[in-house]
Amino acid sequence: MPTDLQQAKAPLYLLFSLGTERYALAAREVVAVLPRVLLKSIPGAPAWVAGVFAFRGQLVPVIDLCHLSLGTAAVQRTSTRTVLVHYRSADGQSRQLGLILEQASDTLRCAADDFRPYGLSSVASPFLGPVLETPAGLIQRIQIEQLLPADVQALLFAEGAAP
Repeated sequence: MPTDLQQAKAPLYLLFSLGTERYALAAREVVAVLPRVLLKSIPGAPAWVAGVFAFRGQLVPVIDLCHLSLGTAAVQRTSTRTVLVHYRSADGQSRQLGLILEQASDTLRCAADDFRPYGLSSVASPFLGPVLETPAGLIQRIQIEQLLPADVQALLFAEGAAP
């Protein structure tokens, strides 16, 4: 059983939903949690690329994680947020990426190794990481660095765009 001090030092995770399932995102990867923002669409982008917006003088591409994972757009609720994360693109640069996440209003503190591999490999969804067993059910960790295929990275982070 972890002590209070160990628990206080454990990594923090932002919890959110995709459909009826719960997921976690390491808070250390989060730049900001914003309400839904007005987006400029990107013609020719996959349907789950929601668009782009300006944040503190920088253009930030935004993807709808529910649409990417389940094929349906995120439900617009008061708890649906635009979450900015640090994303390391294939060229090694750290970029900001926006994620539309449903019910992104809770956090959880636990050790990273509390999440365990679940024994399945998903080529179609390599961003789905290990799972954590909780009294409320399983929570799966999202691996940001595995989120975008190379062709979408090239579309969203075009060469010459400012990092």
